[in-house]
Amino acid sequence: MVLFQPRVAPVVGAASADAFDNRVHVDLTHLRSLERHAKALNLMPRQPASSVLSGRHGSRLRGRGLDFLELRGYLPADDVRNIDWRVTARTGEPHVRVFTEERDRPALIVVDQRMSMFFGSVYAMKSVVAAEAAALLAFALLAQQDRVGAVLVTDAGVTECRPARSRAGVMHFLQLLASANQALHADAPAGAPTSLDNVLESVARLARRDYLVIVLSDFDVIGARSEALLSALCQHNDVVLAPVTDPLAEQLPDDLGQVVSDGTVQAWLDTGDAQIRSALDAVSQQRREQLLQWQQRYGLSIAPLSAGEPTVAQLYRLLGVSRGRR
Repeated sequence: MVLFQPRVAPVVGAASADAFDNRVHVDLTHLRSLERHAKALNLMPRQPASSVLSGRHGSRLRGRGLDFLELRGYLPADDVRNIDWRVTARTGEPHVRVFTEERDRPALIVVDQRMSMFFGSVYAMKSVVAAEAAALLAFALLAQQDRVGAVLVTDAGVTECRPARSRAGVMHFLQLLASANQALHADAPAGAPTSLDNVLESVARLARRDYLVIVLSDFDVIGARSEALLSALCQHNDVVLAPVTDPLAEQLPDDLGQVVSDGTVQAWLDTGDAQIRSALDAVSQQRREQLLQWQQRYGLSIAPLSAGEPTVAQLYRLLGVSRGRR
């Protein structure tokens, strides 16, 4: 739903009317250009103290699993917990099982590109911030040799990209993401938005165990089964919810008069009306409280993003990237 006419300034010095304003829409070229900024991002289990992923309520990012490498004789420096007692009993000599760390860890990036995300009042559209964050995270995970998968959410449904440790796979996802982003426009017909239930059902099919799942969304349609699905997902995976908001929704002005529309019906919105203002504030507050409750109940992490400032700077701050590494 398009609530307000986006107040995004035009690109200064644009070559033509067809030139892209990357604060309104993104293309593949722009998403690919973010790779150089992703090099400083760290999504490994050890997190800086200032990272949102090392917070009090955030779950510890699971380390990569272990693959069995070999069975050999015991050495004085070996951990006794790795002794294979069956082989030791059979041979009469102590033997240990040697493991090596898996080369990658699966990650799933869920990115919302529904019409509710096509909104911006200060700097950029929420849909742009979500797309840029998804690209940055995908490049960072790929650089760590992790498998990267995705779930792309539109009003038409969800598109799944199975995890792969492949640059071609990331490029395919980014192309789908750019196409979905460019399909958003103010004249799009109104329809039933995709529920978080549908999204989490798709995630559950892909993320069985020990996944890092990052959900970039405004979480405006929480379904009847969303909490149960999220609870089950958190039992065996690390889940990060990244709510994307706009400054106007966080702090409504008391003198805004604007025509609002869902693409079919129009109405006049006056935030000077105390009753209307209170109702809108209640919606935003309820959504924030729901996410905080999930964080406390299930140990997931919350990484809030705003459409009011550049995405790169926000991710650097959230993941504790020092100025020297930028």
